[in-house]
Amino acid sequence: MAAIALTIAGSDSGGGAGIQADLKAISALGVYGASVITAVTAQNTRAVTAVHEIPADVIRAQIHAVLEDLDVQSIKIGMLATPDIIEAVADAIAGFDRPIVLDPVMVAKSGDALLAEAAVGSLRERLLPRATLLTPNLPEAARLLAVPGAATLDDMADQAQALLALGAGAVLMKGGHGRGTVCHDLLVTQAGVLAELTAPRRATKNTHGTGCTLSSAIAAGLAKGLPLKGAVQEAHTYLQGAIVAADGLKVGQGHGPVHHFHRVWPA
Repeated sequence: MAAIALTIAGSDSGGGAGIQADLKAISALGVYGASVITAVTAQNTRAVTAVHEIPADVIRAQIHAVLEDLDVQSIKIGMLATPDIIEAVADAIAGFDRPIVLDPVMVAKSGDALLAEAAVGSLRERLLPRATLLTPNLPEAARLLAVPGAATLDDMADQAQALLALGAGAVLMKGGHGRGTVCHDLLVTQAGVLAELTAPRRATKNTHGTGCTLSSAIAAGLAKGLPLKGAVQEAHTYLQGAIVAADGLKVGQGHGPVHHFHRVWPA
């Protein structure tokens, strides 16, 4: 029987992030992907030019339709946009007792906002405590905590602990927005830093969808039954390969996507 992961997120018409990136990553890691669309964006590698939010009752109906029929082993949650959508998702997954990966999507790679300011508190209160794993980048962690962005590894670990105090089961602090030739990610639990994952900082503009891809890849690993650390390590290795191969795709004129199927076909 196939392992199944459900992604709840927005749609990216350019195909590089959101639901499209999620399903590509989940599939590339050998898991069946189901989806619930929370918003439709007019988006490419350069900008988000329009956002249509899906009505809350339709979002609830999508989640119920999937969960009442499919044996979902994990859920990844991405773009939610508004307090009403967050409430709808929180209510609809209330009885789900398997791993949930929450990627607090706030800003697109182009710089366009994807989460209303009024929704930050709702995300923090309704969904963060449900997360088995929270996967913020440095600006997202700072916004959730209303503090300046982390500048050092110690800062990252401290902010992760502050997010754990808000109810998250574990936190993966992503260092892609940091500085230096090496990118550091920290997987932190109540017991402290469980793993530090490093990779060379690549000189590429083709990183559209990295956060979506990483969180979905982790959800895929969890759906296959990997322990949290193993799922994060597998996803990190997969993403680095997708970034290395990204320049060969030559998709779009802005921040191009990573190569989700780099293990299957060369760019």
